[in-house]
Amino acid sequence: MAWNEPGNNGRDPWGGGGGGNRNDQGPPDLDEVVKKLQDGLNGLFGKAKSGGSGEGGSGPGFEFSGKLFGVAVAALLVIYGAFGFYKVDEQERAVVLRFGQFLETKTPGLRWNAPIIDEVNKVNVTRVRTHTSQGVMLTEDENIVDVTLAVQYVISDPRAFLLNVRQAEVTLAHATDSALRHVVGSAEMTAVISEGREALGADVQTRLQSYLDGYVAGLRVVKVNLENSQPPSQVQAAFDDVIKAREDEQRLKNQAEAYANGVIPEARGRAQRVLEEANAYREQVVAQAQGEADRFLKLLAEYRKAPEVTRQRLYIDSVQEVMQRSSKVMVDVDSGSNIMYLPLDRIASQAAPAISSQNRGVLTQPSVGSTAGGAMTPGDLRSLTDQVLEELRARQGTDSARGGIR
Repeated sequence: MAWNEPGNNGRDPWGGGGGGNRNDQGPPDLDEVVKKLQDGLNGLFGKAKSGGSGEGGSGPGFEFSGKLFGVAVAALLVIYGAFGFYKVDEQERAVVLRFGQFLETKTPGLRWNAPIIDEVNKVNVTRVRTHTSQGVMLTEDENIVDVTLAVQYVISDPRAFLLNVRQAEVTLAHATDSALRHVVGSAEMTAVISEGREALGADVQTRLQSYLDGYVAGLRVVKVNLENSQPPSQVQAAFDDVIKAREDEQRLKNQAEAYANGVIPEARGRAQRVLEEANAYREQVVAQAQGEADRFLKLLAEYRKAPEVTRQRLYIDSVQEVMQRSSKVMVDVDSGSNIMYLPLDRIASQAAPAISSQNRGVLTQPSVGSTAGGAMTPGDLRSLTDQVLEELRARQGTDSARGGIR
């Protein structure tokens, strides 16, 4: 017999009576618990309590709670979807992981991914980052140098940068130290601290990039700058003296080259001038010889026409040329044993005023410039020759008279 059938007097299996005499130790009524919970929710949202209407225990309150739950779920879905939107800038790339596994790489723009399920990591691929490395290392010629190096790099592959290596910057630092020590250890100290610094930086960049490519770190080296390279502070003074000596050597070499650049062109110019003068002299001699030959040929033609006149003319020209270069003449007289001395310079100086007066038709006083060294015209020379002949005749006559008296 069921506990709620007629004749059971309202007793339940747990010992509760029908008139409210329920056993406090028994389990509560399930319908009553559901009803109280429903009334509590309705009261929470400002609704009045509603009683049950039928065996199912459903009513207007239960229907209202189902609609409210749907609205709440829809609102949560909207909020969830709103949180999934994000923006990727032009200088960034977004690496999307779904449950920790790589999904895709997003390009710039407005993007959406499911929150909680997907993880979005934005990476700046255009910003140039800098890593500085410093250390004391040994060169090929067993000298110690202190080198400071700056590496400029960018992220070339965001996926490899995030997923292939755990700490890309630490990997870059270790690779930089390895490449720097390898290159410095293969070079001499002079190349490291002076003229070979630029080539040293290029070698470090090439080797470092090969290391990073082998690690697939997603990094690209833009520039390697060797900021400072010097010997240790304990021997800095000695190395400064060495550098100063090398600078002095280079300065002296430059001065010697400058002097050579000034002397050699000058010597070449003098040599060229001598060559040009020699060529000019050769041309002059050849031209003069050619002229003398032409003059001789013309004189020969004239001589063939009038031999006596030409011979006399040649004799007079020769005497004139000789007398122009001499101021004294010694004459051997055939009729006597004495040698006549003719002071032509004094005769010319005495005859010059008279000759000038006869040629110009006026009387002039002797001038200081009328000497044997002055230029004489052919007429002057002819007059002088006549006076010399008269002097010779007079002296010959005197010598003859003296000889007859004896």
